[in-house]
Amino acid sequence: MPAPRHLDLQPPGGVAPGTDHPGAAYLEARFAGLAAYGTSAKLLAEVLPLGRRLHATTLRRHAQAVAQRLENELAEERWGFIDGCPADWEKLPRPDLPLVVSLDGGYVHSVQQRSRRDGWFEVIAGRATPAEGPSKCFGFVQTYDTKPKRRLFDLLVSQGMAANQAVTFVTDGGDDVRGLPLYLNPGSEHLLDWFHLTMRLTVLANMAKSLRAAPPDEEGLPPPAAPAVTVAVALQRLKWLCWHGNVVRVLDTISDVGIDAEMANPSAERVRFLKALCEFDTYVRANAGSIPNYGERHRNDEAISSAFVESTVNQVISKRMVKKQQMRWTPRGAHLLLQVRTRVLNDDLADTFHRWYPAFSHTVDQQPMAV
Repeated sequence: MPAPRHLDLQPPGGVAPGTDHPGAAYLEARFAGLAAYGTSAKLLAEVLPLGRRLHATTLRRHAQAVAQRLENELAEERWGFIDGCPADWEKLPRPDLPLVVSLDGGYVHSVQQRSRRDGWFEVIAGRATPAEGPSKCFGFVQTYDTKPKRRLFDLLVSQGMAANQAVTFVTDGGDDVRGLPLYLNPGSEHLLDWFHLTMRLTVLANMAKSLRAAPPDEEGLPPPAAPAVTVAVALQRLKWLCWHGNVVRVLDTISDVGIDAEMANPSAERVRFLKALCEFDTYVRANAGSIPNYGERHRNDEAISSAFVESTVNQVISKRMVKKQQMRWTPRGAHLLLQVRTRVLNDDLADTFHRWYPAFSHTVDQQPMAV
């Protein structure tokens, strides 16, 4: 992480109670967004001439004050952001290639854990990637955030999105993110991520290996073909149909797979497989309108997967809030930290402080930031 070469420490009147200088508040928020509060407090104690000990709790409070000010600047939430008419949109300059937005979720430890099952809550993270220029990430806690659409819309506008801009939203098809991209842009398309679709098929294929043939009937007729083999062949056909976006035949084939699995010997493995197959059927039906011809899109070098957003989830959420971190989080604490962390990762935090305090200035090494 490159250290600032120069910071303009202004007179008292910082952004948070107890913070003497906006320059110090900037450093505190920046470090808190990159490393654990305790580690950041120790590092800043060596960097800043505070004349006092900096506690992790104080650092967390100051970073959250910065995040809360960012939250207060968000405009009101709306169910849709499509304004104007097509005639006006056609007069706009021709936009660049589609803006690709990928959404996915991750989980962090909850401070209110009562059992192993409810010890986590979900965090939504994503990345907006324009045809030219740097991509930007974002994140929020779904159960806490009251302005998710506004947050995503403002990010896309900062990436140059216009009313006639083509936007491709790629999601995992979950209920928590399926409705988020709706009514944000008239030229948008919503796609089910091929990575998550084929991952579910891979799980089904692995479960099918445990299916066993039923014993011969009383008449001594030979048993049918091994269900594990017939189901595996049907699942391969199912994957091929999904790749070509043939949803009608996909649903028919799911029914055929269920019939083949019913021929297996009754067991707990068969029950689990049929349950997973039923869930896959529900998943496909819920996302039927978002399943394109992946093969055709792939041949045209168009987006079909948000696999790269997995690295975004790792960068935005896991590295700071899960991996090697023993801390548990409240939805509010996690949400506010995400607002600071994403602005640090997007290299936007310094610009925000300069907007708040015009006399604030800083220069940093223009090297890739290791997080």
